[in-house]
Amino acid sequence: MHFSCIREMLEDEEKRILSPYAAFSIHTRGRERDEEPCDMRTCYQRDRDRILHSKSFRRMKHKTQVFLAPEGDHYRTRLTHTLEVSQIARSIARALRLNEALTEAIALGHDLGHTPFGHSGEEVLNRLCSEGFEHHKQSVRIVEVLENNGLGLNLCWEVRDGILNHQTEGNPATLEGKVVRLSDKIAYLHHDIDDAIRAGLISEEEIPLSCRKELGFNVKERLNCLIHDIINVSLDQSFIRQSAACEEAMKELRNWMFSAVYVGGRAKEEEQKAQKMLELLFGYYIEHPEEMTGEYVRLIREGNSVERIVCDYISGMTDNYAIETFQRLFVPLGWNDR
Repeated sequence: MHFSCIREMLEDEEKRILSPYAAFSIHTRGRERDEEPCDMRTCYQRDRDRILHSKSFRRMKHKTQVFLAPEGDHYRTRLTHTLEVSQIARSIARALRLNEALTEAIALGHDLGHTPFGHSGEEVLNRLCSEGFEHHKQSVRIVEVLENNGLGLNLCWEVRDGILNHQTEGNPATLEGKVVRLSDKIAYLHHDIDDAIRAGLISEEEIPLSCRKELGFNVKERLNCLIHDIINVSLDQSFIRQSAACEEAMKELRNWMFSAVYVGGRAKEEEQKAQKMLELLFGYYIEHPEEMTGEYVRLIREGNSVERIVCDYISGMTDNYAIETFQRLFVPLGWNDR
């Protein structure tokens, strides 16, 4: 078989196997710039691979999920969170006969725009930048503008839509995007519980009993319950939903996690230091934009606002790089260290 036939074979396979409510590769709304189709991969498989090989994807391995600069090897990072979202979303999509490649592409790309130090970094940039900063919009900016030396990844419209609308208030156009939106919440709630228990911040017994009775008495049981619930409610339907009971229990669990870990917990004790550090970096590069790397300087010369590009530069930093840059710019060296 010639390579040129493989993509067409895969597209025909989608027609035979997938639900009529799935997003078929052959029906994509396309890319911003026309390209010759790949001979071996559908358009969504191609997008998945582009995200997987991008620099911004690799940087997520050194970005905070919840625990800021954790010393243990077993705490989640933004990258491992992304992989867990992808696994949950693919399992649901496969069971519902949706387009697994599209689902995976959205899942892998949904958090590319996150700042160093998690949501605390996002809050800082959103406060300092007059144009605002939101990680879901930054994720789209990365794949449209910043990656590939300013050319972007030129992803399909459905992938970009799913990435843009993965947040709680979002409404993705495809069922695959809706699956990722729910899978993101399921993943972060349960791996954050797992990490918080490992860190000694909470115990299983402290989780509200009503949530445990409805969803399960450990992380594995709750994940299994929520995944099966979405599949049972949404199978052969034109929507992606949870049952009322599971949705309410997950909301209660999320609210409890915000009070116990995300906002009031000891995991956040270092946040103010990290935020102050990003404030100083932002101010420094606003005054000295020429000290950013060449690709960002070029974007300013092309007419982008300095604020926007400084946000691009800082949000692209890993936790470690932000700390190292801060030390280089603001921490004085002793004479023997020069």
